[in-house]
Amino acid sequence: MAIHDFSTLRLGLCCQFAKEPIRFRTTTATSLQRMGVPERLQKLSDLCLSNARALRNAVQYCADQAIGSFRIASTILPVKTHSEVGYQLEELPAADEIIAQFRQSGETAKKHDVRLVFHPDQFVVLNSPRPEVVVNAVKDLTYHAELCDWVGADVINIHGGGAYGDKPAALALLERNLESLPDNVRRRLTLENDDKVYTPADLLPICRRTGIPLVYDVHHHRCLRDDLTTSAATDRARATWNREPLFHISSPLAGWQGPQPHRHHDYIDVRDVPDCWRSTALTVEVEAKAKELAVLKLRDELRSANPRSRKLARVDDPRKIVSQRPR
Repeated sequence: MAIHDFSTLRLGLCCQFAKEPIRFRTTTATSLQRMGVPERLQKLSDLCLSNARALRNAVQYCADQAIGSFRIASTILPVKTHSEVGYQLEELPAADEIIAQFRQSGETAKKHDVRLVFHPDQFVVLNSPRPEVVVNAVKDLTYHAELCDWVGADVINIHGGGAYGDKPAALALLERNLESLPDNVRRRLTLENDDKVYTPADLLPICRRTGIPLVYDVHHHRCLRDDLTTSAATDRARATWNREPLFHISSPLAGWQGPQPHRHHDYIDVRDVPDCWRSTALTVEVEAKAKELAVLKLRDELRSANPRSRKLARVDDPRKIVSQRPR
């Protein structure tokens, strides 16, 4: 078994594999609606059990490769909270074995210090002006909290949501709804800055008042800037955490001078990793299309990198990106 080197960042793999034969299965509500209830529950049971076993393999792979974190896809229990074909796990024929497999994944993760986290889909919005959207978001977050109980995950990360034409009002609604969440959700919930609506400076006051940590995405910050430098945003985000902070890294598909810099590359340019992160205890999720290949490549480059030997300019200050982006 490989041992995580704590002199480097704890790098995280997100959800899937590019090369390893570890696959998570899913289905659609449409296909399930064509089935009778017994057939539907059996199919869901088979899928959920397969995914629970795949998670054990994923966690073991991370342990063997010294990958310090794994993001579990929300669809690991397919269509779990769907309005028409959703289900309680107890309804599935293999419910006990599914839960047992999840618990074993949690035990393996704890033994090898592999941090497990969740990042629900974009439809989980807590500041929508439509009450039914918020109700469904809380329902989905509650489902994630149940999964956290089984696998020992400590993060359920979401974005701030929309501005809906009035950013201060939208932020105020977000804060009110955060305060009313069930405790099993709230103690794991985190907020992340995005590349379209909310910067770190927008979210940090809410994080400080509510005790909800900020997941700092430096790529998003470089695309949607505010008055904070990367170093300042890093320090202020770290201060919101009562455990090891979790941040995000990605690189632009066509470079910082190319079109649509928000689009993710297959790999990470090691120069995009802020210098102020390198000597800090952080979990950094690698958001790259090459998945585990990108994590392993970045890990090796960070181990051998000498920042003083870099010839190209860093992009540590998001305010400097503006002159490089297309108008």
